[in-house]
Amino acid sequence: MKESLILIVEPERGALAELTQCFAGDYQVVGARTGKEASDFLETSEVDVILSNLRFKDMSGLDLFAQSRVTQPEAVRILVAEHKDLENINRDINDAAIYQVIRKPWHPTALRLMVRRALESRELSRRHRYLNRALKFSDAIWDKEIDTNQPSPRQSLEFDKLVFVSEPMMRVCSLAQRGAVTDLPILIQGETGTGKELLARAVHAFSKRRDNLFLVQNCGALPDELLQSELFGHKRGAFTGAISDRLGLFPAADGGTVFLDEISDVSPAFQVSLLRFLQEGEVKPIGTERTRKCNVRVIAASNRPLKGLVESGEFRRDLYYRLRGFELNLPALRERVEDIPVLAEHLANRYAESIGRRIPGIALDVMRRLKVHTWTGNVRELENEMRRMVALAENGEFLSTKHLSEELAVIEDPRSTADLSSAQRSLMNSGATLKETVERIERQLVSQSLIRNKWNHSKSARELGLSRVGLTNKIKRYGLEQVLTRAHSAGGENVD
Repeated sequence: MKESLILIVEPERGALAELTQCFAGDYQVVGARTGKEASDFLETSEVDVILSNLRFKDMSGLDLFAQSRVTQPEAVRILVAEHKDLENINRDINDAAIYQVIRKPWHPTALRLMVRRALESRELSRRHRYLNRALKFSDAIWDKEIDTNQPSPRQSLEFDKLVFVSEPMMRVCSLAQRGAVTDLPILIQGETGTGKELLARAVHAFSKRRDNLFLVQNCGALPDELLQSELFGHKRGAFTGAISDRLGLFPAADGGTVFLDEISDVSPAFQVSLLRFLQEGEVKPIGTERTRKCNVRVIAASNRPLKGLVESGEFRRDLYYRLRGFELNLPALRERVEDIPVLAEHLANRYAESIGRRIPGIALDVMRRLKVHTWTGNVRELENEMRRMVALAENGEFLSTKHLSEELAVIEDPRSTADLSSAQRSLMNSGATLKETVERIERQLVSQSLIRNKWNHSKSARELGLSRVGLTNKIKRYGLEQVLTRAHSAGGENVD
């Protein structure tokens, strides 16, 4: 487990030294004496704890905490203040998301204990969020486990960032786990934005190399000399600009994993060098004749099918077979439409949490538009859409069609259009009240969803944006149990 990083913001040199000494033995500690120094550091580095004085020259500790909610949403914020100042800041503590206020003078043992408990509490909150999210998908996963008699990939916390319920992703992650426990190179193929690096990180975290480095190199559009230097290293003076020795990523990641993105873009000359490394497990830095053994696993990724590049002569056949010790093909988002609702909800909640906003849910008509969009940019495009919608929504507001980008707002869902026309005809011709008409439409939507999903309550509940209990109540309310019983008698599928 990595050592936690504490940022201490204290304008007085002596007090900063005392606080640094208090934590130096157990944590990484960085000190700052002004708000600007602290803000600049928080923009570029991820911290676990921000321990700040209330007052310094250029801003207040409360302002710093409020800003850090955007850049460091998961950081623990602890304020050190005089007793006389506490009465004036009570109203601002919630806005700054402060975990605890420490009164001066502070005691080192008590302060260390508080920080330790705060970090433990944060870890428990992370675990709770994961389990809460996993429970939403557990029914579909349980169905797959029964069908395949295989352990679910979501049983592993290493794969918890891969949000899915679809059969194609189940197969990919199951295969990825099998490949992870070997030392074979892995080739991941998929369109841009499908999550190739995320899958590579999950494979590394699930492998026996998990405690060593995972390093990333984007190979696209890099000159051979620069790419050789990045991966194999160079000696000082080996070429113009080589002013010092450089350790390449392969030797730096010895015992770990190197992820080579956009491998299809490398030149034929570099393909030879990479093939030699995969065969011999040795690197030769530029400017030297000495070789060095490296025990590194290579995971390569391409947004173009390498087999076609092999057939056209653009990619070496022998390198292709070396890289595809295990081949993983990530499906495009349009090929796993059932993942879109859970992904959209996950991405919206994650971004809302990072900016301190509460989003209770996503409207059904928004979900329908999301499911019929082509998503040429895949999950990355969906993530951008959800971030935009959350940014436009007010705190506590459902995400609705008014928050959609123009490209998605103009989409018409044929099913929702047909339902609306039917509702309008019903309202005009039946003479029913608005309440009666709404109930009639709701009954129709519930029954259609159940039929479409072959009476699988979990799938219908997700599609309708309901909990399983909520769906069960509506089935009873509208007398759909009899329809369900007839469907079972006719040989329909079980509910769940």
